Amino acid sequence: MLKAFIFDLDGTLVHSLPGIAASLNHALKTQNLPTHPESTVSTFIGDGIHTFITRALSESQQDRTAETLDLFKTHYKNNWHLGTHPHPGILDLLEQLHSDGYPLAVLSNKPHLYTQEIVSHLFPPHLFEPVLGHQEANPRKPDPTTALQIVKSWDLSPNDVAYVGDSTTDLETAHNAGLHPLIFSWGYGTPTDTPLIHSANEFLQALSTQ
Repeated sequence: MLKAFIFDLDGTLVHSLPGIAASLNHALKTQNLPTHPESTVSTFIGDGIHTFITRALSESQQDRTAETLDLFKTHYKNNWHLGTHPHPGILDLLEQLHSDGYPLAVLSNKPHLYTQEIVSHLFPPHLFEPVLGHQEANPRKPDPTTALQIVKSWDLSPNDVAYVGDSTTDLETAHNAGLHPLIFSWGYGTPTDTPLIHSANEFLQALSTQ
C-alpha cells in the first residue's frame, strides 16, 4: 500500500515546454545559432540544465555552452510563466491526494531556484513538502540519494513511496531508489518499456493495484 508520492516537475506536473523552448531559442538566436522546434527541444529535457544546453548545441558549437546557458537563464527567469501551466487534472489530483492524507513532494533536475518559484506560483502552498530542484551539493536524478532523503524525512521505507514522473530518467530514479514508478504518458522522454498512466483519473485507479 502506497503511503506517499514524490513528483517530478517538468512534463509531469506542468507543461513547461513552450517556456523552455522560447528561452532556449532566444539564447540561440541572440548568438545567430540555429534554433529548434519544440518537438526537438523536448528531447533535450530531463538531465539537468547543463546537459540540456549541450544537447541543444552541435559538436562544433560546444564552446558556446557557457554563454548560451547564461542567456537562457536570464530569459527564462523573466519569462517562464508565459509558457508553463499545470497539466489537465493535476491540481484536482493533488488536492485529492492531500485530502486523503498522503505526503507529497517535488524532486526535479531543474535548478532549485526555478523549481521552487514555479511550484510556489502554480500550486497551493499546502500541497508539497519538500520542494527540491537540483542543487550542486546533490547528485542529479537518476541517482537515488535525494529521493531517499525525502523518504527518510517522512519516516517511511522506499516500498511505501511512489516516484511519479514522465521520462526514462524518472523511471530509472524510481528503480534506483527502490520506489514504485508511476509514469505519465504526456511528458518528455517517455519510456516505452513500462506501463503508462494517461490521465489523473487513471492515476487514482492505479493506486488500487499498488
